[in-house]
Amino acid sequence: MRLRLFVHASLLCLALASVCSAQDTPSDPSAAPAAAAPLSQPAITGPLSGLPPANFEAGPLGKISVNGILAGGGMVQRNSVPSDNKTQASLTNGQVFIQKGDGGFQFYLQAGAYNMPSLATPFLETDKTISNFYGPVPVGFVKVQAGKNTSFLVGSLPTLIGAEYTFTFENMNIERGLLWNQENAVNRGVQVNQTIGKFTASLSWNDGFYSNRYSWLWGSLSYANGPHTLAFVGGGNYKQTAFQTLATPLQNNSSIYNVIYTYNKKGWIIQPYFQYTNVPDNARIGIAKGASTTGGAILISRAFKHGFSLPGRWEYITSSGSASDQSVNLMFGPGSAGTSVTVTPTFQYGGLFFRGDISYVHAINAVPGSVFGPTGTNANQTRAVAEIGFIFGNNIEK
Repeated sequence: MRLRLFVHASLLCLALASVCSAQDTPSDPSAAPAAAAPLSQPAITGPLSGLPPANFEAGPLGKISVNGILAGGGMVQRNSVPSDNKTQASLTNGQVFIQKGDGGFQFYLQAGAYNMPSLATPFLETDKTISNFYGPVPVGFVKVQAGKNTSFLVGSLPTLIGAEYTFTFENMNIERGLLWNQENAVNRGVQVNQTIGKFTASLSWNDGFYSNRYSWLWGSLSYANGPHTLAFVGGGNYKQTAFQTLATPLQNNSSIYNVIYTYNKKGWIIQPYFQYTNVPDNARIGIAKGASTTGGAILISRAFKHGFSLPGRWEYITSSGSASDQSVNLMFGPGSAGTSVTVTPTFQYGGLFFRGDISYVHAINAVPGSVFGPTGTNANQTRAVAEIGFIFGNNIEK
């Protein structure tokens, strides 16, 4: 019922947007040309910033823009689980971004190596991350700009869900958080976007947690006014599937709802958000008793002089159910909760950047064997992560 109401509301938002027209802001012909700016893809929250792309003429395709990133990192942790090592090192990103960002027909292609470290989960080597998740081309889509304020996307798309993006360089912190562990990251499908004034609406039909089963509907509605943005995001699986992989966990059978507020001005990024997820009962696919999670987080970043900034993240999330009623385990056992704190001192000079995560996770009401340490009974885990890299853009032009 929630999903049906949500879909109807999303369709109504798009319908209202399509019958309205945005006001154009007249341009001043005497004004100086604006400085080149990074393109909207890949999306980067901050405090890291992308560079304007290197541009090349590609005959009938027109102008092609290219960016890239090369980064590596290491981690040391306390109370690692038996399948994880105390220390780790890896290539976190070796990717190139190729896109055509203007005209009626556009495209975006993201290819290369990547890693997706996340709190409270074992580290997975980069080669295994690529083979078990989204392959060497994790994101790629074509975009039809049907009008000034209307566009259609088809392909492997970044999710609309959540406040944190998929790849390390896109986020305030190197590792994703506890709330992100309940969300999807990349989905294959179709998405329509409509902007009217200060409102933007998106509606997507897709395969959810990369399941290759097209049974998810979700959408978003956001309002932006100066430095303030408020977004409502939600959706779910209108069918159920027993198919599971690392990229497609049992959360593929869930519904997810977010309320996200963002303030971005004068070196401050402040982003609190709320999230609710629900995995319903379905004995036919092995979910005897469903469960839900309710969580909140606040992400804050303060930029200082000379390329230095200090982001931080605090989270709290709780799950329903109990071990006695055989509820599905979504966290540290049925009925468990968790909290985390992460601080990420960051320095960027041009394309060069260096930063480090210091994080602490505490599990509450955990089922023995479901948390940290060699026996899965330690409620706490601390990690220190470092990442150094270089972002490429117009610095590779001749």
